[in-house]
Amino acid sequence: MTSTTTLLIAVGVLAAGTYAFRYAGPMLRARITLSANAEKLMTAATAVLLAALVATVALTEGQEFAGWARPAGVLTGGVLAWRKAPFVLVVLVAAGVAAGLRAVGVP
Repeated sequence: MTSTTTLLIAVGVLAAGTYAFRYAGPMLRARITLSANAEKLMTAATAVLLAALVATVALTEGQEFAGWARPAGVLTGGVLAWRKAPFVLVVLVAAGVAAGLRAVGVP
């Protein structure tokens, strides 16, 4: 099998799995009842997973530390989002902080 064929098969399997999960959610929601404690844990797990994703993307580039400019920009954007600033402003200021730090030599 060529690498292109393997890639297409992998994409197809992932697409089918994603569709199955998206289909199963609404179909099983009426059949499965979760306790209040389980629902709280699911909400917390969602926040933890999102935080882990943000940390991974903000702090690493490949296998190495991304430098201080990117985490500073992400932190700035996070603070602005927490303060309920408009999304466009959050993105522009975060990018500006990262770009400004890089322009003055901060990696």
